[in-house]
Amino acid sequence: MKNIPLDDVDHLDRAVLPIGTDYAAGQVLDWHEHRRAQFLYGATGVMVVDTADGTWTVPPERAVLIPAATPHRVRMLGVSTRSLYVEPGAVPWWPARCTVVDVPPLLRELLLAAVEFTADYSLSGREGAIATLLLHEIAARSPLPFHVGIPASGDLAALCREYLAAPDAAVTNTDWAARSARSERAFTRRFRAETGESPAVWRSRARLLAAVPLLRTATVSEVSGRLGYGSPAAFTAAFTRAFGMPPSRFTAGRDRG
Repeated sequence: MKNIPLDDVDHLDRAVLPIGTDYAAGQVLDWHEHRRAQFLYGATGVMVVDTADGTWTVPPERAVLIPAATPHRVRMLGVSTRSLYVEPGAVPWWPARCTVVDVPPLLRELLLAAVEFTADYSLSGREGAIATLLLHEIAARSPLPFHVGIPASGDLAALCREYLAAPDAAVTNTDWAARSARSERAFTRRFRAETGESPAVWRSRARLLAAVPLLRTATVSEVSGRLGYGSPAAFTAAFTRAFGMPPSRFTAGRDRG
């Protein structure tokens, strides 16, 4: 099925509903939730998924597992998706919060085949076997670290979401503490209690996540400068430490270093 609203087929007696959807560049799917769990795969482009407790950046050819009944918002950057909407009872192992995962060749080919199914595809034979195998393959995936947590407190959450929208290397703990009308020490202690890390470490990771969509259209050198790194080498080293792969893996072939 392609470009079909989930609501049109959600009632069907199928544990797995595969739907492929093409999105306009920059399209935002505002806050919503699904009754089913969702495996959201970006065959092209970059997705940024927000929930109340975090932001997940999904690089090209990766996917995000979204738990059932989880309010979320998705920003699509040149994305064509291949989604699976899964009955919660069929996946008791599904993670309790969003999780970014790799999509190896076998899983990718299964997804591409599944979105060609009709809505009431046969549960026996090839189509039913593919649907079953998809769940086995997803269960075997390991999490990738493309996310940051969002504090529960409204004022801290607002600071974090503002920073994610426009990362600025010049922002300091002192700046954030002043905006929260707290001493730097008290602010840092509170931030760490809600996120598990210091504000400086959080901002550093947020800047690196912001690099992923930028790398679609800019070189490693350009992105390192825009995000305030002293050199492309420093940016590459930080990115590789955080994500286990160099930023050149996400460029469009314009710059491999």
